[in-house]
Formats: sequence, structure tokens, C-alpha cells
Amino acid sequence: MLKSGFSITHDNRVCLSKIGSLKMVYHHPLKGKMKTCTVQRSATGKWYVSFACECEPLRLPDVPSQVGIDVGLKTFATFSNGEEIANPRFFRKEEKSLAQVQRQQSTLMKGSPQRHKQRKAVARVHERIKFRRDNFTHQESRKIVNHFRVIAVEDLTVNRMTHNHCLAKSIADASWSAFFAQLSSKAEEAGRAFVKVNPAYTSQTCSRCGHRQKMPLDVRIFNCPCCYVQLDRDLNAAVNIRALGLQGLGLSVEAPAFRRGE
Repeated sequence: MLKSGFSITHDNRVCLSKIGSLKMVYHHPLKGKMKTCTVQRSATGKWYVSFACECEPLRLPDVPSQVGIDVGLKTFATFSNGEEIANPRFFRKEEKSLAQVQRQQSTLMKGSPQRHKQRKAVARVHERIKFRRDNFTHQESRKIVNHFRVIAVEDLTVNRMTHNHCLAKSIADASWSAFFAQLSSKAEEAGRAFVKVNPAYTSQTCSRCGHRQKMPLDVRIFNCPCCYVQLDRDLNAAVNIRALGLQGLGLSVEAPAFRRGE
């Protein structure tokens, strides 16, 4: 009898109560004490079993570097040190394949076995996009956590931003929410400082002197009329985000002075 409802045998099999013993392919080795088990079936007919384990966090060696990250659509992310992560646009690259299988599905009779089979082909395209996007955000978030001790990002309300019908598809394709969630989770486990800051005026404020001016979305270079600095719009915002993050953690007072009413 299984006291917890599930167990794992030495021959890579999982035993589930009322179901029996099933062969399992490990995604990665399990660590710690297993607490819960969840079995799910994907839209493509694949079965997944997930284990929640209780284990000690793996702390990373301390590093002195700090970074502010500005996410966008032209580039996926811009760092305050000038580095960039290109926007992979996974959904955009698969749009033709998705449209092709959806057109084939629309020509089939509703309720027919052929339409049901074609529905799985559509689901496989969506699944491929999801896998590529998840792999990308996991890898990039791991690199960031490994290299920076303090990580400051924008506190974005992504759901509200997708109400803009002109940018909704691109914003959803960028998957900023998943990226921030993975950054937060990995940073907490590694002992890094992760902070979200108010994104208001970060693109409109000079990162050197604090002067603020209007910046339409089509203007990509920040030209300050006071200190004559010229910076890429996203880089300027990333520097401000880093400064605000440090200020919020009490590590520095490098953030520009935001005046009331502005």
C-alpha cells in the first residue's frame, strides 16, 4: 500500500495508487524529500508527472555585480551594463506553420476523426512554441542569476499592457511574466537580491542628471538637453531601473530625484 499515494522504484518507474506502475523518463534527477505528485495530460496526448520536493536551497558564490533590466519588443532585454538579449519571437516564426495546419483543420467536418486528428497537429505547433519559449526564459534567467548579485526589473502589469491590440501579440510572445517569475524563483534560491521597481518615467528621465522629457515610442535615442548625454532609450531606462533598485534596497542613492507631480 502506498501511504502517500505514489512512490518511485529503482528501475525508473512510478507507482500511483489506483493506477499501478508506469515507466517514467526523468527530465532531471530529483532532489530532496518528495511531498506531492501531479499527473497531467497535454493537448497533444502526452502524459507528465511532476513532483514537488522539499530540499535545501543551493546558494551561489557571492559576486559584486549589479544590474538593471529593461524589457522591450525591439530587444527582449537590455542590461544597464550595455548588454542585450535579442528577442527570439518564437510565435512570429511559427505563424506560417500554425496558419497552415489551422487552414487544413477548417476544411474538415466538425466531429469527424480527421478533424480530431488535425486538432492534435495544431496543438503540436503551440506546444513547440511553448517549449522553445520556456527553454529560452529558463536559460537566460539562469545566466543572469549566476552573474549578478542584485537584479532590478520593472514591475510591469503585463495583462493590462496586452489590452493594446496593436502590441498584444508581440507582448504575449515575449513572455515577460514567465521571465520575471523564473528570475525571482532562481534568485531566491541562489541568495541573490531581486527587486521590482516602478517603471514610471524610467525611459523619460536622464540617467546622468535626472532631467525629464517626453519620449514617444518611436524615438529610440535619448538626447538630454541639459548634460548632452546620448544613450539608447532602453539602455537609459535600464540604468535608471538599476539605480531605483539599489535605492529601494538601501544600497545606494544613485537613482534620479523624482519630483512630486511629475
